[in-house]
Amino acid sequence: MSKGIIGAGNWIMDKVKMIDRWPQEGELCNITTQEMGGGGGPCNILFDIAAMKCDIPLYACGVVGKDADGDLLLQQINEKNIDSRFMSISATQPTSFTDVMTVIRNGRRTFFHNRGANAEFNFSHIENIDTDAKIFYLGYLLLLDGMDREDPEFGTVAARVLSCMRAKGCKTVVDVVSEDRPKFQKIVPSSLKYTDCLVINEVEAECCSDIAVRTEDGEINIKALIDAAKHLFEGGVNELVVIHFPEGAVAMQKDGTVDAMESYPMDREDIVGSVGAGDAFCAGIVYGLHEGLSIPEMLKMASVSAFFNLQSATATGGAPEISQLKAVIDAYEFKSLEFDK
Repeated sequence: MSKGIIGAGNWIMDKVKMIDRWPQEGELCNITTQEMGGGGGPCNILFDIAAMKCDIPLYACGVVGKDADGDLLLQQINEKNIDSRFMSISATQPTSFTDVMTVIRNGRRTFFHNRGANAEFNFSHIENIDTDAKIFYLGYLLLLDGMDREDPEFGTVAARVLSCMRAKGCKTVVDVVSEDRPKFQKIVPSSLKYTDCLVINEVEAECCSDIAVRTEDGEINIKALIDAAKHLFEGGVNELVVIHFPEGAVAMQKDGTVDAMESYPMDREDIVGSVGAGDAFCAGIVYGLHEGLSIPEMLKMASVSAFFNLQSATATGGAPEISQLKAVIDAYEFKSLEFDK
């Protein structure tokens, strides 16, 4: 039986700066603290699952630079007992990095990103992967120049990669980064028919589908999210669409079955930072897919994983062991979100 998770795509050094306020252009604000840590979808998901200590084989796949940031990422990968054989080192580009500006009073983040070595990641980095892994995660579309490039047969290189990994027997999980709508609709659709599970937030769901998912008052519209998920299935997603948002999450299966669940409650003053919160949620989904959890169990795992993440300034600094996750889940009665069936 296949076992293991490959995390492929963006490997980033996050430089998280806590600031006292967001300044206007030309003004000054104060940086109170700075922390550094690995970032990017595959990094965050693998590091979160490694922290669970659940004995799942993990494989890192991507490109870093020949520099101090790249050395630190590779060191962290190895320290967490993640297989690094599919990591490459660029001869010309620096390790990708992001300056993350987080406002202390509300946890809101603004990102200044350098694409660096991630731009070189392409089909050649995955075509010879030979493992018994069950899950292949790719993230983030729209932030990987080599993956987003046109492919004459598949539409994009990312679509070719996903098709290849499905042929190798992997279930494919895809995540995207929030980008402008025209870029979404140009690049993402090619990958959908080779995507088994798509995990995105409500902003990204709206960009993909052109369906407004919040009311004019800012309230989440569950029915609109379901319609967005249907649109994504019509675009080719094979098994599961999960759309998460601060208030909760909606999961829709290919047969039309919908689960909508609230988030684990958290007081705003307890939020230290939201860097990697979406990836922590996705880590719970990926873990659940690997372990064969039911959709409701999966959503609980994802929500509580995000809850722990929000208590740390860095993307994976708050990641708990699986026993801690399960203890919180068992002690709380999650409520379903109402929607018209």
